[in-house]
Amino acid sequence: MTAVIGSSAPASAAVLPAGFREQTVLTGLDQPMNIEFAPDGRIFVAEKAGRIKVFDSIADPTPTLFADLSVNVHNQNDRGFLGLALHPDFPAQPYIYVLYTYDAPPGQTAPVWNDNCSAIGGANGGRCIVTGRLSRLQAAGDVMTGTEQVLLHDWCQQFSSHSIGDLHFGADGMLYVSAGDGASFNAVDYGQLGTPLNPCADPPGGTMAPPTAEGGALRSQDVRTPADPAGLDGTILRLDPLTGEAAAGNPAGASADPNTRRIVAHGLRNPYRFAMRPGTSEVWLGDVGWNTWEEINRLTSPTAAVTNFGWPCFEGTARQAGYDGANVNLCEGLYTAGGQASPHYAYQHTEKVVAGEACPTGGSSTSGVAFLPAAGGDYPAAYAGAVFFADYTRDCIWAMQPAAPGGVPVAANRVTFVAAAANPVDLAIGPGGDLYYADAGGSVRRIRYFAGNQPPNAVLVASPTTGPGPLTVSFDATSSTDPDPADEGLLRYEWDFTDDGTVDARTPTATYTYPPGGPYTARLRVVDTLDVADAQTVEIRAGNTPPEAFVDAPAAGSTFAVGDTITFAGHATDPELGALPASALRWRLLQYHCFTLDNCHIHTVQEWNGVSGASFPAPDHEYPSYLELVLTATDSGGLSATSTRRIDPRTVDLTFHSNPPGLRLAVGSTEQTTPFTRTVIQGSENTVSAVTPQSDGGTAYVYAAWSDAGAQTHVVVAPTTPKTYTATFVRQRLPQSQLRVRSVDSQETTGPATNALDGNPATHWHTQWVAADPKHPHQVTLDLGATYSVTGLSYLPRQNSTNGRIARYEVSVSTDGTAWGTPVATGTWPNSTAEQTVTFAGKTGRYLRLRALSEVAGRAWTTAAELNVAVAQRVPRVTMKVRSADSQETVGEDGRAVNVLDGNTATYWHTQWQAAAPPHPHEIQLDLGRAGSVSCVYYRPRQNSPNGRIAGYEVYTSTDGATWGTPAATGTWLNNVAEQNACFSARTARYVRLRALSEVAGRPWTSAAEVGVMGR
Repeated sequence: MTAVIGSSAPASAAVLPAGFREQTVLTGLDQPMNIEFAPDGRIFVAEKAGRIKVFDSIADPTPTLFADLSVNVHNQNDRGFLGLALHPDFPAQPYIYVLYTYDAPPGQTAPVWNDNCSAIGGANGGRCIVTGRLSRLQAAGDVMTGTEQVLLHDWCQQFSSHSIGDLHFGADGMLYVSAGDGASFNAVDYGQLGTPLNPCADPPGGTMAPPTAEGGALRSQDVRTPADPAGLDGTILRLDPLTGEAAAGNPAGASADPNTRRIVAHGLRNPYRFAMRPGTSEVWLGDVGWNTWEEINRLTSPTAAVTNFGWPCFEGTARQAGYDGANVNLCEGLYTAGGQASPHYAYQHTEKVVAGEACPTGGSSTSGVAFLPAAGGDYPAAYAGAVFFADYTRDCIWAMQPAAPGGVPVAANRVTFVAAAANPVDLAIGPGGDLYYADAGGSVRRIRYFAGNQPPNAVLVASPTTGPGPLTVSFDATSSTDPDPADEGLLRYEWDFTDDGTVDARTPTATYTYPPGGPYTARLRVVDTLDVADAQTVEIRAGNTPPEAFVDAPAAGSTFAVGDTITFAGHATDPELGALPASALRWRLLQYHCFTLDNCHIHTVQEWNGVSGASFPAPDHEYPSYLELVLTATDSGGLSATSTRRIDPRTVDLTFHSNPPGLRLAVGSTEQTTPFTRTVIQGSENTVSAVTPQSDGGTAYVYAAWSDAGAQTHVVVAPTTPKTYTATFVRQRLPQSQLRVRSVDSQETTGPATNALDGNPATHWHTQWVAADPKHPHQVTLDLGATYSVTGLSYLPRQNSTNGRIARYEVSVSTDGTAWGTPVATGTWPNSTAEQTVTFAGKTGRYLRLRALSEVAGRAWTTAAELNVAVAQRVPRVTMKVRSADSQETVGEDGRAVNVLDGNTATYWHTQWQAAAPPHPHEIQLDLGRAGSVSCVYYRPRQNSPNGRIAGYEVYTSTDGATWGTPAATGTWLNNVAEQNACFSARTARYVRLRALSEVAGRPWTSAAEVGVMGR
């Protein structure tokens, strides 16, 4: 075994600005997540599984276990022990604050899952519900004394990421806390995922469907809905550190809701790390984005007002396409009202943070924030007061520098600070003002600055480092370098093979024979011409050889679909000990989350200790991604070996179309114009939304139906074979060519009312003004050409002048043009050239009347450049099916009932007439595919003959196809070829029954060329 030891391994050496050097100061840690420096020099490190270790200083190689909370901590995927803070007066106030994922659902006591949710579909299956806990621990020296004092227990989390976050004390002495939304990272999640539904009891309950759902990622907006208790997911809290209650001065301190009082910011996805800007009350936080943007947000005054950063309605500064497409009220209201805070800086996953830098693009996840003090320390003046921020996926750290030392960091003033960093998951400023970071791989690293002579970079190569004793080891330091050209070729080497303080050799290469035993530490010291040195060590074990680990199952080349049970097994052998017991084995399941297949970052999904095998359900994840099982075997002497097995997903292509083509659909986090294809993992859950309303080529469309009969936003479970999904849209407005001016109270001959229907915004209707100026109200009545469920009116004001622009208005709808009833809409339009649209609950009618009650400047006139009418649309034929018909002719002609849905007016349904002619009533039942609002039935009579044309009719609706109740509409249709309708007050239904009571000539038959239904 050969060991290469340097400041970092050469293949992945950190790249820093001139004068800076990265040093590894603490090692041997197990997934360190958070580091805190005490004033007395001690370093506290939180490990993800729930342990706190304390080091006396950065020179202490052997930490003390301060506390072990692993029984309570839920450690799977991104859940775990993530937040740590020391009291500002530590150790005089001997309190340590911890924030972790609690291994139990709301109302239960840990441990419930024991870090293993395999039996219920895995941690990302939507059933492994956990919570979050904030506690205070008391220190007695280097160990915890007494019991954990729970300050706050909340944060329901359904999915395995976006868990709790970070802890910091502000200059005001208050404790600040961050937490994520606890929602799915794969799909648009408004509470509809998992079994059973809505395990976090988010409002309004039930099936959790748009537009009213408030679960999933929408928990981040929960504080905006005061009718229900506020949750803490996706928020920043400001707390009293003694009690966990809201701190005095919080902006919502007058609320009756205790959680609302705690919240100072919300609308966050995963504020994993944040920092307090020194000398201010500002909170600077990194919010991990979905697939497009990472955000550095600035909360300038936590006590001034509750700040909304916009998630999930916004990501970066733009609307988040997936949640915009879902048409949920919480986002639609925010889009209308505005008021969300924009990021101080946001970077796109596909773009560099600094132009031309070595840091990659692709996947991204902000993972650390820290401020350098405005004064003191050894760093150059340009860094004074800078904010450092890290990205775990890109393995980079940047500095955002102020325009002047101590000023506000300027978003545009960014420099790359550490490229090829080692898995940064937390940043902290340590003693002397140096930046430190936690490496999730097991170390803590320090970034030092040397203003003058730079120290050399010692690289120690030793081979072998293990084996039977006596063991002769060859040492090589020739790869050592010095950044100062004057020192090249003049470096001195000092070898201490047993780390006893004695120099054993001074040559670039050397050998030494170790007797059986150890472990031994060999030290290399490399010295430059100014006696500045760098040292590296390596451990040598004579008499022990590492074991060998073998993954026996799954077999190489194995693949998976989401939900598959994957069984794994392995073993290990050791040259000295033979077969190792299961207790010597440790398994880790890694999820590689990729931007492209060669650009990935890693999540630890689950761990198993002391077993030779087990099984787990394959987790759901976006593609591209894959799994890796890592088996580590450790012998009794502490030597380890690792074997891995990659498991790739089985994928499938989902193709998306729209009818008409070229419209926009949202799949997952992004929106695209059809047609397009997405590759996903078989069995994965994918949210799809038909974006509605939308425009194409000047025509407005609204969603009508999906080919799989799903709702406008719904979840598609990926099949095993390619599949196509088509969203059907219909025109939102009636064509202006169909509309007619039925009447107008006044019009100037050069400004007739018909100008409002000509499609030309340069012309307009204008009431009389040459011969007279009749006073308000003015009105125009439109004939829609048929009866519809009318849902809106659009008014385009006169474009070339303010004269006559409508201020106050009324809109009314009538079935006969005589009886108008109460207006369906009233209001006041602004003085603008922009189109004004008013929408209202559908009202059945053929005629629409717009009454102008006043003009924007109080003048007597009324003008309108264009008028358009919106109506509820018909259920697409592709989603409907004939459920039953009492009779149909199939011998004498093709009179099948299915002909009423074929879109061909030359074919028709005809009741039996050759063998028999059963009498009235006749009926046909339609299944609309899903329940929706239904308000009209359209009937197109047989075109080539009056035989069977319906005269008397009844229309019924039902939600279950069994209970029909009283007729929704009754009447008599005319004997002609024109389409006729039966409209009624909108009601929820999935099934429609048309009963023919008589025929136009009294014959026993019934026929219909086409039958349609108005609804959504």
